[in-house]
Amino acid sequence: MDGFHLANAELARLGRDTRKGAPDTFDAAGYVALLRRLRSPVPGETVYAPAFHREFDEPIAGEIAVPAAVPLVITEGNYLLMDDGPWAGVRGLLDEVWFVDVDDAPRRAQLLERHMRYGRDRQAALDWIERTDEPNARRIAATAHRADTRVRLDAHSAP
Repeated sequence: MDGFHLANAELARLGRDTRKGAPDTFDAAGYVALLRRLRSPVPGETVYAPAFHREFDEPIAGEIAVPAAVPLVITEGNYLLMDDGPWAGVRGLLDEVWFVDVDDAPRRAQLLERHMRYGRDRQAALDWIERTDEPNARRIAATAHRADTRVRLDAHSAP
């Protein structure tokens, strides 16, 4: 799903670059269109999906090849269970959705480490977590009841 982040230039144009990762900073309709294509494969046709590269913080179109003969596609993403806007079309295109519950402390620590690894200083990373990641986490948690299966990771089992 991260391949459907809007490009940084488009986020800046829309005034959403300080909230990258929020639901409206993705091409959710494009993601739904990809899922539709994957559910209705055309024999011999390869569907190409975008990927996301954290090292330069941008999506790259057409990087993931999915041949029609692939029997199983696994997707991941924070907003698969949302029921508003274009995200509402996602759930019906998935056979099964698992929600992974993660303890807040290790989740926040992993976010802090990732933000710092990719260039933010500690304070900028903490500010981003509070301003962007935490509101997103609350929104995501509110969709858990729509999942088929819930898996709990605690501090001892998280990677």
